[in-house]
Amino acid sequence: MDQIDKILERDWDAANQRGQEALAAGPLAESAYYDQSTGKVVIELNNGIGLHIPPALIQGVEHATPADMAEIVIEGHGLGLHFPRLDADLYVPALARGVLGTSAWMRSLGRKGGISKSPAKAEAARKNGRLGGRPPSTEKKAVP
Repeated sequence: MDQIDKILERDWDAANQRGQEALAAGPLAESAYYDQSTGKVVIELNNGIGLHIPPALIQGVEHATPADMAEIVIEGHGLGLHFPRLDADLYVPALARGVLGTSAWMRSLGRKGGISKSPAKAEAARKNGRLGGRPPSTEKKAVP
C-alpha cells in the first residue's frame, strides 16, 4: 500500500467515524413534508420534536412555490433533506438549532427583524424613551 492509499484510508475512516457520531448525536428527521394549509415545511424529529418552518426563512428554498415543495426526500439516515425540484439540500441538525442558512443569510434575517415596525415595537420604544432612553455606555474609549 503506497502513501496515498494510506492517507485515503485514514481519511475515509475518520469521515466514517464523524458520520457515526453525527447519527448518534442527532436529531434526525423521521418525516418531512410541506403543509399547504400552513405554508410551512414540517419536520418530525426522532426526539419527538416537530419543526414548522416557513420556506421564506430557509436559504435555498426561500423562493419556492408550493409545487416545488411537494417532494421532500429524507437522506443520510435522517441527517439531510433534499428538495429534488429545487436541487436544494438542508442539514437537519442545523435546522433543529435554528440555523436556516449561512452566517450571511442569518444576518440578513436578523436585519429584517430589526427594521420591522409594529405597534408593540413602537410602544416599547416610547416606554424606553420615558425611562430616559438607552443608558450611556460605561465603556471608556481610547483616545487616539
